[in-house]
Formats: sequence, C-alpha cells, structure tokens
Amino acid sequence: MSVVCCGIGADTTNLGALGPLYDDGTFAYVPIPEKTERTSERETLGSWSLPDGRSAADLATRIRPRPVADPEFVVTGETLETWPLHHDPNFRSLTYGEHRTSGYATRLGALEPGDVVGFYAGLRRPGGERAHRYLIGYMTVETVDVVTPDADPVECARILDRHPDNAHTKRAREGRLYRDEKAVVLIDGREPGGLFCRHPIRLSEYTTKPGNQRPSYYLRSSVADRLRVVEGGESMAYKPAYRCALSRREFVSLVGIPGERTGPWVEE
Repeated sequence: MSVVCCGIGADTTNLGALGPLYDDGTFAYVPIPEKTERTSERETLGSWSLPDGRSAADLATRIRPRPVADPEFVVTGETLETWPLHHDPNFRSLTYGEHRTSGYATRLGALEPGDVVGFYAGLRRPGGERAHRYLIGYMTVETVDVVTPDADPVECARILDRHPDNAHTKRAREGRLYRDEKAVVLIDGREPGGLFCRHPIRLSEYTTKPGNQRPSYYLRSSVADRLRVVEGGESMAYKPAYRCALSRREFVSLVGIPGERTGPWVEE
C-alpha cells in the first residue's frame, strides 16, 4: 500500500495565474487549459466559477496552449471564455489521467486498488503574498489502466470506455489518445476522496538551500517526515510526483476526510 502525491492545476506556465486562497481557508481549484479544442469537455475557462464570483477566464488575458501546430497560436478575448479546460483530476467523478514522465507514469502505474493519489496545486493569497504548493484533495484508487504507445486501437478504446469521465478520454479520437506517443495512466477512484472544502495543507517552503544561489520552492521537512516521502526529492519547482510510504488508513488519518476538515494542519 502506498500514496503518490501529484502536482496539478493552473499555474504560471499554462494559465499565467494560480488559483486563489482566501483568508477564511477556502480556495479555488482551477484545472489547466486544454491543449486542444477537440474535446467533449463542457467546462470552459468562462464557465469555471471561483468563490469570489469571478471565473477562471478572469485570471488570465491570454493563453498559449501547447502543443499546437502553430507555435504562435494565442487564445484571447471571447475565445478565452469558451476555451475548454483539461478537467484533470475530476474531483466530481474521481478520475485522473497522467502521461508525464519524471516519475509520474511509473509511480502511478504501480498503484493498486486501495492505494491513494494525493493532489497538490499552487495557490496564492490575495494581496500578493508568496504563493505556495498546497495539498488540496485526494482519492482512493479503485482501478488503474495503462495505455502504451503501441496499444491496439480497439483495446485502447475498450480501456477508454472504462473511464468515460476522464479528460484524456474526452479528447481521444477513434481509439487513439491525443498524446498517443506517450504512455498514459488512467485512474478511477472511490471514497474516501475528493476536494478539500477549505484549509489546504501547505507542502512548500520558499528558501535558499546550500549550493543554490537563488531561493526556490522546496518540500517542507516536517511534511516530508509526516508523509514519509521516499521518492520525489526536495525541490518542488517542477512539481515532482512524491511516493509516500503510508497506507491509505494512515494517510486519511493524517490529512482528514474531504468535507470534514475543520482547521489547518498543526504546522500552519
């Protein structure tokens, strides 16, 4: 049994902004913009509501989806409002897909039913305070499927049919994934799981480490100890996938059940 914590959500590299974290402990999870308009996903930047009355489109003035055929392609104005989101993870349906390397596909593909996928995102408080990485939710693993680049389209279609709400399924065409040159891990989950209502858990610290001249984001040592992190490293700059040597019961006892969190973690 193990836990893998994955970096997700809008940030400066895709939307140009982070989801907000409010003074009362509530926050907004904002998925990344989709790389293509060819998706059946109905959620768009304009339809994704924030607790303060804005939409996700209000966080940006332009985006540059990648990869696209035209490297100069930019989305602005009314098109920004209607541009689809890559709703991944989907906390409503408890489904998640991933094709990133650097430990992501390998660690997620090794999970088994009963394990846990945790999700962390960059959030920023109003007033320009320093942004940080926060654990915002998780899900208990129900099923895990892996689609490889050499997968037969018929078998690929069968696997996708098992994950109808997954963002990777929604942008697939004729049994082929949008990024079919990469292995994709598709995970459906079950409770306990979901998005925290408030008080996300701060994972990062912004500091200078010996040997580095500039400050950067690192995993807090107290968090690494409590989560028993065994893979992923200290630096959080590029959103590593952290494998933690905890059972589901230990993890849930430590971070709480979504919807029932009544206060911040003890170190906050």
